[in-house]
Amino acid sequence: MSELWAALALVLVIEGLLPAITPKGYRKAMMSMAQMDARSIRITGLASMIIGALFLFFLKNGLT
Repeated sequence: MSELWAALALVLVIEGLLPAITPKGYRKAMMSMAQMDARSIRITGLASMIIGALFLFFLKNGLT
């Protein structure tokens, strides 16, 4: 269970990087995303989840 909390903490750290480093860039990215249709956002989110799951799988099981 502690690994899950650690993963959640890392998500929050990573999510906070862009607005902390470049607030204007973050605002621009959010405005662009607000103009995207729901299907594009859904596909982007799904692709991100699949890439993240594969990355985690390879990290846990070795890259060979």
